[in-house]
Amino acid sequence: MLLETQPGRLRLAEVREPEPGPGEVGLEVSACGVCRTDLHLIDGELGGARLPLIPGHQIVARVSSLGSGSGRFSVGDRVGVPWLGWACGECRYCVSGRENLCPRALFTGFTVNGGYAERTVADERFCFPLPDELGDIEVAPLLCAGMIGHRALRIAGDGDRLGLYGFGSSAHILCQIAVGQGRRVFAFTRPGDSDGQAFALEIGAEWAGESGETPPEPLDAAIIFAPVGELMVTALKASAPGARVVSAGIHMSDIPSFPYELLWEERSLHSVANLTRADGDALLAQAAEYGVRTRVATRPLEQAGAALEDLRSGRIQGSVALDMNL
Repeated sequence: MLLETQPGRLRLAEVREPEPGPGEVGLEVSACGVCRTDLHLIDGELGGARLPLIPGHQIVARVSSLGSGSGRFSVGDRVGVPWLGWACGECRYCVSGRENLCPRALFTGFTVNGGYAERTVADERFCFPLPDELGDIEVAPLLCAGMIGHRALRIAGDGDRLGLYGFGSSAHILCQIAVGQGRRVFAFTRPGDSDGQAFALEIGAEWAGESGETPPEPLDAAIIFAPVGELMVTALKASAPGARVVSAGIHMSDIPSFPYELLWEERSLHSVANLTRADGDALLAQAAEYGVRTRVATRPLEQAGAALEDLRSGRIQGSVALDMNL
C-alpha cells in the first residue's frame, strides 16, 4: 500500500521487494496496526514525511532474511517494529536516554517504509521480541498505541484519579494497565458514543461520559488522545491542584487561550514525543503483568483505506489492524 507524493492518495501498488542492509533484518509481515498517526500522515497534516511512502508502524512480522552483520535474531523469529526506526546513539538526547528526541531519528512508516506491505526491512536494534501469549493481531496495537500510551502515563505521574480523553486504541490498553496498578479511571468519549462508554466500563473504567462532561471527582492526571486542542483546556477545568494534563498525539488542533486560574495551583501541561526502546520494553512487561487483552478489528491489506476511514469516524472500538493472511 503506497502513499503517493500527493497527500490523501493511498493506493495498492507493486514495489520492488526490499533487501536488508547491514544490521537490518528482512521481514515477512503478518499484521500491521492502523494508527491515527497514519491518518494524519495521509491527510497531509504532518510535515517531513518521505514520499512516496509505505505507511504503517505497528508491525508484527517473522524474520525472513538477515543483512550483513545482523545477529540479534534468527530466521523465523517473531518480532515487532515500532514507530522509532533508528536513532544516532551519539547526540545529547540519545546519550541521556532520550533517543525519542534524536534530531536525526528515522521513523517507521514516515521517513522509512513501513508495514502496509507483505514484506519490509528494519534495523534489528529497534525491533522487539514479542511475547507468545498474544497472537499477531492482538499484539500489534501494543507497538505504538501501547508504547506511546505507556510514555504518556509515565509523564502523567502516579495520580490516583486518571482521565482518558478519546477512548480508542491507546486508551483501551492504558485503562487495563492503570486499573491493574490500582488507579481509578475516568473515560471520556466523543459525544453520543454510548457504545464506547459501555466498552470503557466493561474493561475497568470507574466512570464514563462525553468529553465535555464534568467527572464526578477532580482528576489527578489526564491524558488526551483525541487530536483536539480544546480538550487540553477541558481537562484542566476538570483537574485537581497539582494535576498533569498530557497530550499523547503527534498532531493536535490549536489549544485555545484560557485564564491563568486554570493553570494555577501547580497544574501543568505536557506533550509526548515518540518513544524510546526502554518504553517498549516496559510496556510489553506491563502488558504481561496486568494481563492486557486488546480488542482488534481486522481488515485485509487492500482495505487499508477503509480501515483508516473506520478509525476517523469512530466506528472502531479498541484497535484495528491489517491482517496479511486475509
